[in-house]
Amino acid sequence: MHRCYLPYADFSDGLLLVEGEEAHHATRVMRLKEGDRCEVFDGAGHAAIAKVCGARGSHLQLEVEEILAAMPPVASITLALAIPKGSNMDLIVQKAVELGVSRIVPLISERTIVRLDAKEAAAKTAKWQRTVLEACKQCGVNTLPVVETPQSYADFLRRQDWTGLRLQCAIVGHARPIRTVLEEARSAGENAATILIGPEGDFSPAEYAEAEKAGYIPTSLGPIILRVETAVFMAVAAARYALDC
Repeated sequence: MHRCYLPYADFSDGLLLVEGEEAHHATRVMRLKEGDRCEVFDGAGHAAIAKVCGARGSHLQLEVEEILAAMPPVASITLALAIPKGSNMDLIVQKAVELGVSRIVPLISERTIVRLDAKEAAAKTAKWQRTVLEACKQCGVNTLPVVETPQSYADFLRRQDWTGLRLQCAIVGHARPIRTVLEEARSAGENAATILIGPEGDFSPAEYAEAEKAGYIPTSLGPIILRVETAVFMAVAAARYALDC
């Protein structure tokens, strides 16, 4: 069933109007017509089944038939990672959303190859947010994760708005196994985590020290050296498995 994104929708009203790009995609690409049904979600966790009662160009009129029950709560996971080179970030954003992250924070660390000026950063952020939306449509996620504007590693560590467990995927001798750290967190009833992952050249020793001062636990993903995208998928999946309610 096709899924339409309609922010700020009031499903209790009974009638919905989808306009612009979303309507164009539904009518011209997915070829929805009167009588067809689709799922509508508002990006804030709510969704409904609706019947098309009018379809024309960039306007799609819908009649709500059923307001869907809220999805079960999952662990709140923030993914903060140094921007990888090439198109890897696009893949990471897509799969991280499919794995259930709630926020993605692109970072510029000491060894990050990608460097962006303000205009480039804004364009990249908008592109990644579109990728988030498409991933939500595909995998049935009704709460739209946020992609923040790229920021420096130092600025990120100074922030005080993160709650829950703080993990830094680390290639250092004193890193603790991720299984051990997550099992302890689960036993303590923790259901939120921030996962910090470095660039292809890893974090510098000084950056590791700064993260530990900010409360991040150096965490090992095992003896195999992983590519950035593989480390992301493994760490997020492990956190979801351990911390989900």
